[in-house]
Amino acid sequence: MNQPLIQVDHLTMRFGGLVAVDDVSFAASHRQITAIIGPNGAGKTTVFNCITGFYRPTVGRLALHHDGREYLLERMAGHHIAGRARVARTFQNIRLFPGMSVLENLLVAQHNRLMLASGYTFLGIFGAASYRHAEARALDKARAWLDRIGLTPHADRQAGELPYGLQRRLEIARAMCTDPLLLCLDEPAAGLNPRESAELNQLLVSVRETERIGVLLIEHDMSVVMAISDHIIVLDYGRKIADGTPAQVRADPAVIRAYLGEVEEGEASHG
Repeated sequence: MNQPLIQVDHLTMRFGGLVAVDDVSFAASHRQITAIIGPNGAGKTTVFNCITGFYRPTVGRLALHHDGREYLLERMAGHHIAGRARVARTFQNIRLFPGMSVLENLLVAQHNRLMLASGYTFLGIFGAASYRHAEARALDKARAWLDRIGLTPHADRQAGELPYGLQRRLEIARAMCTDPLLLCLDEPAAGLNPRESAELNQLLVSVRETERIGVLLIEHDMSVVMAISDHIIVLDYGRKIADGTPAQVRADPAVIRAYLGEVEEGEASHG
């Protein structure tokens, strides 16, 4: 597709006298993993908050395109961004429902669709066929994602009892149960060991390929970013300083100075 999935133009976010994001523009495509990287305080999460409706930008146009329609996210309420524009998000701090079972966490992600099928309880109470079919589809979707993330044996276990790495995978599966076209992941590899990070890489590449969606990724783990990203945007002090492929970004002097660290002369001479 020639048209990007999301086009961000001149995004600026001010908090009083603080400019958290300063005139940032970029595009992210269908079926690509686009990483947004940069030092702490660079504005990465603020960009996510603007895209997903937690903040209304001070300036900027955030246009998401699918099915021949354009959704201007800066004009939409957060629940409409999730429901109509089909943008899903995970957070740096895991936000599962720890007292619910693993399966229930995936079903609750489909709550709005089930409520609509139930006629907002009336059809559900009387067991209407349309509601039964919707309920069966929700269960099938939840079980399919449990299989994909290897949690079927833990379906009835409380989500809060899972090891940290499995909670991360469950949170991504829960987001996918909303059928997003753009999946925004805020530091999904945070706290993972190398094996878990490698498994996360496999899961995200699989999601991109089989679900045919775009993924926006904030991540500090460069082994994850460089291994799976098709496109990388680098922020520093709220401004974009680089935009390109992993190879282009890795070699960019501004990125090396701001984020990856200065190259030692001895290393450079032997490179």
